[in-house]
Amino acid sequence: MKNNYFIVDKSILPDYYEKVITARAYLAEGICKDVSEAVKAVGISRSTYYKYKDFVFVPNDFSMCRKAIISLSLIHEAGKLVEVLNIISSFDASILTISQNLPVNGKAHVVISLDLTNTKNRVEDIVRKISEIKGANSAKLVAVD
Repeated sequence: MKNNYFIVDKSILPDYYEKVITARAYLAEGICKDVSEAVKAVGISRSTYYKYKDFVFVPNDFSMCRKAIISLSLIHEAGKLVEVLNIISSFDASILTISQNLPVNGKAHVVISLDLTNTKNRVEDIVRKISEIKGANSAKLVAVD
């Protein structure tokens, strides 16, 4: 088996799995100052916490969000990159990284990686909208994860 993970409805699991997740959240958020306090607050033993803390997660703890990389060439003109960023923002996508080369012959190559977790749209729609910007050439989707 290639993947060591399953997605399982929590209703069929013992309740201590969820309590381990809650205890870990209490520690991360500062609600509890140490493991002893956190496990007491959720009603599990320290040994249960330590046994499962590195193996039980909610889906958001993984990188289960959608990610994409787009590439484009922009004319070297003030405000062009801002137009691209505004379009990305309008689709409720988050920018993870931006890499822009120095302009050569009036054009700069740009690679942007996106977190698409919060968008309800397809990444192809984002790329299409970016392609419509005057001065944005060869916008294309490089990869999706």
